[in-house]
Amino acid sequence: MHVPPYDEETVTALVTVATAAPSLHNAQPWQFCWRSAARTVELRADLRRAMPRTDPDHRALHLGCGAALFNLRVAAAHLGLDIQSRLLPDPSDPYLLAAVRIGGLGPPDREASTLFPAIERRHTSRRPFADRPVPADVQQALRDAAAREGAQLLFPGAWHLEALLDHVRDAEGRDALDPERLEDLRRWTHRGAQATDGIPDHALGPRLRSGRAPVRDFAGRRHVPGRPTAAFETAPNLALLGTGQDRPADWLRAGQALERVLLLATLNGLATALSSHALEERDLRELARDPASGMGFVHMVLRLGYGTPGTASPRRPVTEVLDLL
Repeated sequence: MHVPPYDEETVTALVTVATAAPSLHNAQPWQFCWRSAARTVELRADLRRAMPRTDPDHRALHLGCGAALFNLRVAAAHLGLDIQSRLLPDPSDPYLLAAVRIGGLGPPDREASTLFPAIERRHTSRRPFADRPVPADVQQALRDAAAREGAQLLFPGAWHLEALLDHVRDAEGRDALDPERLEDLRRWTHRGAQATDGIPDHALGPRLRSGRAPVRDFAGRRHVPGRPTAAFETAPNLALLGTGQDRPADWLRAGQALERVLLLATLNGLATALSSHALEERDLRELARDPASGMGFVHMVLRLGYGTPGTASPRRPVTEVLDLL
């Protein structure tokens, strides 16, 4: 019987795939540690990459780390490795977010393995999408994907969509009145050509000339030479991802659900983008949910559509995010 390898090369490959996950402003707030004696990969929050103004409770940090954890699970399944993962395994250490034991109980997740090709193709798209609805069967498949990870995906009706777009405009207005609110954004944008994190100019996408898509302009008022304007969709396809509770374990589950949904959407030919702008305000986040839906807390707004795929953002070298013990 073939026994899969558990060597440092394999672990490095798994973590490399894990770090392709999305995170708020591409801050990549994760740190991994391979404990060879226990055959366990630990995932920790890197608080040096936290955002005190935008994400004071570290909810978005947990979402990004959850997405990285899901990518690691997909990569392990692709290699035929069986794993056993635990969220928040040490109550005395809240920033040890997960422990993944390679060679745990149960067979590899074959369904997760089918998502592997989408990991290198999935990039956040800040470009226009076609004014074309997402088919009902694809919507249902994406709902099911979220449910597999203990989360809920909701496609809002007409009134709810209008309310969400109003919330985004409200958040934009608050930013204009209080420029200090943009401190985190400024830290993670306009990175140099050799940057390994943040959002570089080439990934900004065009400025919104017309349309109603909730596309955050990370350049702000800064002029970017050669950057065009474009007409975006007038009827954007939005989806809300949420959970029933609002605890760190729920945020980690939501992050895994988010990445499962994004990867499946990519395999179905959809371009994807994330919109958390309005959710960064406590009052607007509370208003984002549909009280009739049963969704307790909204963690992310997804923008889906048919259009130009996103542009790859830089990634930190795996040697910076992985310790081998």
